[in-house]
Amino acid sequence: MPMSALPVTWEVASDTGFRTIVGKGETLARPELGHSVHVEVTGLQPDRPYWYRFSIGSDRSMRGQARTLPAAGAPVSSLKFGVCGCQHYEAGFYDAYRYLAKEDLAFVFHYGDFIYEYQNDNAFKDNLPVPKVRQHRLREVYSLDDYRAHYAQYLLDIDLQAARSRHVFLSTFDDHEIIDNWVDDNSRNDDVPPAVFAMRRVAAMQAWYEYMPVRAALIPDGKLVHANRALSFGNLAAINLLDTRSFRSNQPCGDGFKPGCPAVADPKAQVLGAAQEAWLDANLGQKNAKWNVLAQQIMMMPLDRRRYDDEKEKTLNLDSWAGYDSPRNRLMKRLTKTPNVIVLTGDEHQNFAGLLLDGDKPVGVECVLTSMSSGGDGSDLRAGSDKMLAENPQLKFVNDQRGYGICEVKPDAWQTHYMVIDKVSSPGGKMSRRATANVPAGSSTLTIS
Repeated sequence: MPMSALPVTWEVASDTGFRTIVGKGETLARPELGHSVHVEVTGLQPDRPYWYRFSIGSDRSMRGQARTLPAAGAPVSSLKFGVCGCQHYEAGFYDAYRYLAKEDLAFVFHYGDFIYEYQNDNAFKDNLPVPKVRQHRLREVYSLDDYRAHYAQYLLDIDLQAARSRHVFLSTFDDHEIIDNWVDDNSRNDDVPPAVFAMRRVAAMQAWYEYMPVRAALIPDGKLVHANRALSFGNLAAINLLDTRSFRSNQPCGDGFKPGCPAVADPKAQVLGAAQEAWLDANLGQKNAKWNVLAQQIMMMPLDRRRYDDEKEKTLNLDSWAGYDSPRNRLMKRLTKTPNVIVLTGDEHQNFAGLLLDGDKPVGVECVLTSMSSGGDGSDLRAGSDKMLAENPQLKFVNDQRGYGICEVKPDAWQTHYMVIDKVSSPGGKMSRRATANVPAGSSTLTIS
């Protein structure tokens, strides 16, 4: 693209053949934003599909489809949507995205890790090196141009294109959009000064904004994208998208999977930050929908991660809510006053379903959805999963395959279907339903079928 602002025409139609155009305009694709455009269309009807496309000169994009939400507060009897994320390009093919594209969904919540910022030296199977499925074009990404090239490589995948053209994506970010396990101005690498890491964060957040289907209002303010936002699906579901990276205190005890330390109980620690926590508290207090959904990145259940007999001390994932007792306990107290809470989570590269507890009292259900490709083929259960289930009675289901989640919501019940694919190491994987988490309205209980 030439280094100048170029006019892009956009069209929205009420039919697949674009015979009835309901919106049309022109906007500038600016080089400062990688020639991306973010168009906000008004005047559309609620709760119906539309089709859209872009043109620049003689080139035209392929057709995209999007469905509008029901009117705020409108009576709604059902909702079906997808959940996915964690899609390491080198770890596997994206056949699962083609299956996701074929699902009949209102939208897809993408919980983050859209890209991975590094190149692996090798892939491994049975602890022996094997050829990688495919390879990142860059060793590691630092500059804005690096991040842009990385997103471009991922989005050349035709299965990912298929899903993004077929569904609305509610996009947020986790850690690998910048670097593994970053929080606030803290890089994973302790030798990187915060001011230096902040510059990398600025570049990464700009590239994320350019390549994600988000509103123009989410344009970064320097290093910060105000990614927490809320939407309602009529009177059926109130959905809060959270940012668990930008305002979080540094991980305690040196991060990682290990026994806790006194810093886990730090009363000043934050996960959401004070402003976002107050925003969420106000949203949960409105009680204007049957189901209250927290769509976020890191596991809330403070699981004991021991899987082997020689592990004597309770082990925590310190990059999850388990490393932050005070903010987690505050949220659990808040959920005691909030009906029908479902938490949707990613990051773990596994499927989990379990109860969220305030002390011994269940206050919600957490469904953790596995990765699209990160972690490779996987298996039904990791070694030691039986011990992990025994050590955590609130945990009802665990699985170590790749795939995505499908949530089917009705006024009287919530179901999360765990869809898994048999392989990502070669094309042609087969998708199946591994299990379903069933949650009746009015009671924080969970059964697996």
